[in-house]
Amino acid sequence: MITKFDSLFAGHIDMDNIGYGGIPVNDRVFDNEALSGVFDKTTAIAKTMDRLGYDTLWLAEHHFQPEGYECLPNVLMLAVHLAHLTSNIRLGCGFNIAPMWHPLRLAEDYATADILTGGRVVFGVGRGYHTREVETFGSPLLDQPANRNLFEEQVDIVFEAFEKESFSHKGENYSIPPNVPYRGYTLEEITLVPRPLNRPVECWQPIQSATPRGLDFMAKHGMSGIIGGGSSEGGAMDKAVLGFRDAYGRAGVELEAGEKLSIGFHYHIADTQEKAMSEVAGMYEENLKMFGPLRLVRALSDEQIEVMSDAKLAPTAELPRVEDAVESGGVLAGPPDLIIEQLKNLEKKYPGLERISVSHPMGTTETVLTEQLQQFAEEVIPAFKKEAKIPNLIT
Repeated sequence: MITKFDSLFAGHIDMDNIGYGGIPVNDRVFDNEALSGVFDKTTAIAKTMDRLGYDTLWLAEHHFQPEGYECLPNVLMLAVHLAHLTSNIRLGCGFNIAPMWHPLRLAEDYATADILTGGRVVFGVGRGYHTREVETFGSPLLDQPANRNLFEEQVDIVFEAFEKESFSHKGENYSIPPNVPYRGYTLEEITLVPRPLNRPVECWQPIQSATPRGLDFMAKHGMSGIIGGGSSEGGAMDKAVLGFRDAYGRAGVELEAGEKLSIGFHYHIADTQEKAMSEVAGMYEENLKMFGPLRLVRALSDEQIEVMSDAKLAPTAELPRVEDAVESGGVLAGPPDLIIEQLKNLEKKYPGLERISVSHPMGTTETVLTEQLQQFAEEVIPAFKKEAKIPNLIT
């Protein structure tokens, strides 16, 4: 039963001239003042969600983007700041990109955030998808097998550091601790200081290709998974939902379909479906312009990706439209009653599903984001809250 509602904000600044006919992605360049404004925008979103009773605001770690799309380089630092400005909302790492960190530094920084916020920061890890980011930090991404091997070893180390009072690790990429003398003895084990207060640590990971290897690794560490939304094609994918359940089964844990998962959607509320699609179309197209060339939208051909960079050709080319995404279920658009119906159908299909994440595509302004979050909270979420049981006082 769906009871928790989240939103993802990857850190795009307000921008105009969006959509297929707008400024090409690689031609967008903003000054530092504009890029720094993303922190005020994130604060406004966090305060709105906190006031309206959302469960988690997910933030995404990204680097080196003067184009203005993903401008939050340190989500742990930002989450601690936002925790001081809000009261209840959880702040999710969606996601810390492990190959851009030393695993012990990531473990330390998360543990510090966990303690300073009283457990309101939610841990999350990913492998990365921007070569400009991951390769610049000296880790592989073009070499996908090497990226996967590094990621898995790093996450193994992080969990050892979280769970054990002291530990050692010898692997392909890391020897922890190094075999060196220290204050009269030779190092054999090391202790993370501090360790998180809230253990076992709740950890989330994005599910993209849903390979058995990736899903088995998540089950090994008891991770939860996020499907769709943000950089991913939205909506529920049977392969991912059922594959995740089966992976936990192989690990000896029986789950209902949808359990330990969050399914993410882009959404837009308006009086009619046609109006909602019209209002969100430019944002949807800007999102595809950003993520398509990164090969995160499997349905796009090389020719379509190339034409999206040409503002003169793209508007009339055979490219995905928001109407297609709405029809396939990846985007929720229309009046509240229609969105409620679609989510209720999802609830029936996946009885273990408890968490939904709704967000807006790249290019959405702060005003639209906060207004839409308020409308969703007031007109959609109440349909999923259990009715209060009124005691029978008549005797």
